[in-house]
Amino acid sequence: MNVTHLASKSALLGTVVLSLLAAPAHAAPAGTMPKPDLNGLRDVLRTALKQGAPGAIARIDDHGSVAWAAAGVADRKSGRTISNADRFRIGSVTKTFSAVVLMQLADEGRLRLDTSVDHYLPGLLPDSKITVRQLLGHRSGLYDYSNDMFANAVPGFEAVRSQVFTYRQLVDRSLRHKRTNAPGAAYAYSNTNFVVAGMLIEKLTGHSVKTEYQSRIIKPLKLRDTFYVHPDKKIPGRHADGYLTPDKAGAPLVDATEQTASWAQSAGAVISSTRDLNTFLSALLGGRLMSPAQLKEMERMVPVNGSQSYGLGLRSRHLSCGVSVYGHTGAVQGYYTYAFATKDGRRSLSALANVSNNGRVLNTMLGTLESAFCGKKAKDVRPTAAADERQEAVAPRLARN
Repeated sequence: MNVTHLASKSALLGTVVLSLLAAPAHAAPAGTMPKPDLNGLRDVLRTALKQGAPGAIARIDDHGSVAWAAAGVADRKSGRTISNADRFRIGSVTKTFSAVVLMQLADEGRLRLDTSVDHYLPGLLPDSKITVRQLLGHRSGLYDYSNDMFANAVPGFEAVRSQVFTYRQLVDRSLRHKRTNAPGAAYAYSNTNFVVAGMLIEKLTGHSVKTEYQSRIIKPLKLRDTFYVHPDKKIPGRHADGYLTPDKAGAPLVDATEQTASWAQSAGAVISSTRDLNTFLSALLGGRLMSPAQLKEMERMVPVNGSQSYGLGLRSRHLSCGVSVYGHTGAVQGYYTYAFATKDGRRSLSALANVSNNGRVLNTMLGTLESAFCGKKAKDVRPTAAADERQEAVAPRLARN
């Protein structure tokens, strides 16, 4: 196997490394899709550093070949260079894990998507018309409790950093507010939906979400960097530290690495790596985690705006070159993640910036998708406001600048 290394260094950007492993001779051809633009990928990461991210990484798996890029540092104190070997908090990409478990339970006849949540969790929600499908598609109308938690980024985080919540406590925080719409009436992103999803998993299986993630996804796919450690605070093994940008301009970044992530749980507490996320998405979209019928349901998309649609715990993004990709993004204190793949799962991209509450970085990292899937045909994609990406995050406030 041939290995090519490209490297450059600067005092501002740290070290940038690109490596491309040549595909084996028997690998399937990439077809008519543009080849990934590795120089463009590197430039995106460098831009994120200029905008305030301590480090950024990206990995492309493409028909048996692997390419990766890294820029900056994993730890501001030691100055250790960030690497795609580092683990990190994936935020809302956790929602796709939770959705997969529920779709598998549907395959097993233990869950029906169009049945009321009240049938499985009697009396939990104020409206018996809310269905499982509406939860997974963010069409339940349940208010997002995290809006209140993080009205101010740093004080909000410090208030919950060490707390351990029950699912019910998080749902009760949501129910203090009026619903955003009637069940099924409109898409409205809400972490409450996937807290209830976690409750469904535990009620239907009699096991914790940790056990179900492990037995249904992590172990079968041999994901060596993927963990659900809640309520433990530490990320196991080699990892990238995460940094929260204060609301006050010019204030120093806050190290947010150690936290229970209990406020997120089944909506956003999984830890993983770019390698494992690509493996997961390739398996999901390649049809190896559920029946074709359930995958079709998961991929049934409802438009969100001109460039995005949402299925069941799965988002599609429509890129500048006409390619649509499927996956999710996540924002949790200290980390921004993009994880997407082609419809057949044969090309996947996962990228991370170890900073949050910085809308410029979040929108810049969208460019990793353009470089990975549109190649040199990618147009300059610059969303006009951080709100474009904010709705995909675990905590919407964490996406602001």
